[in-house]
Amino acid sequence: MNGRLRLAVPNKGRLAEPSVDLLRSAGLDFELSERRLSALVTNADLELLFVRTEDVAEYVADGLVELGLTGADLVAEHGGELTTILPLGFGACSLVLAVPRDAGVEAVSQLAGARIATSFPRTTQAYLATSGVEAQVVEVRGAVEVTPQLGVADAVVDLVASGSTLRMNGLTPIATLLASEAVLVGRDGAGERDPRVAPLVDMLRSVLDARGREYMMMNAPADAIDRIRELIPGLSGPTVMPLADPSQIAVHSVVERSQLWRLVPELKAAGARDILVVPIEKVMR
Repeated sequence: MNGRLRLAVPNKGRLAEPSVDLLRSAGLDFELSERRLSALVTNADLELLFVRTEDVAEYVADGLVELGLTGADLVAEHGGELTTILPLGFGACSLVLAVPRDAGVEAVSQLAGARIATSFPRTTQAYLATSGVEAQVVEVRGAVEVTPQLGVADAVVDLVASGSTLRMNGLTPIATLLASEAVLVGRDGAGERDPRVAPLVDMLRSVLDARGREYMMMNAPADAIDRIRELIPGLSGPTVMPLADPSQIAVHSVVERSQLWRLVPELKAAGARDILVVPIEKVMR
């Protein structure tokens, strides 16, 4: 197994910049050309190929690249022998079934015999089959939301983040087919067969594990340690170190950023002082 590991990355769209940011945050050094077709990583045996988000799963399935960054919705639509190696925590959205607000439809069962427009025909057909509903799936590329207004369809299956586009077009969701986010994908067994995959996954995971977390340090009375342990268990429990004054200890721990507003007052009430909170770049497990 010689040569560089090849990773397909979205070249534009909502997943493109977050994908590049994640790779850079993982410590990978590369330069992007103006056309952004490919890039060699200078500090790792890795080549980045920038392609359409919709084509990433196909590139991986065909063996043109070993790994790809794409949406879980596109992996589900492609089908085949693909494995999600790592959820990436950005690009969250949902694939929903929506109908015109004035259609009087509240359940999927009411769509028997209807026309449903979507750019996810495989996923839609599978969902309808599971729901026991026979309907005509109309494959559409582009603005799916306008198809009911054009008389092309009675309902749509489309990807939404905030749902504002559906509302603007007079549509309301009645079912969620799947929740999606950006994922690292490979062919089945890629992580076990290819030893080059694990180091990349570890570095990406270290960045993801650090996001939303802070490193907290404080001094506290030694007799307050039990209460402090209850408040901040940390990844493997807080680190406790003695100070020159035997009645005092230093406590270090990783905490969730969203919990700081609650933790700090409670830690102060437990006797903690000189609390320092600093950002984390990576968490290596």
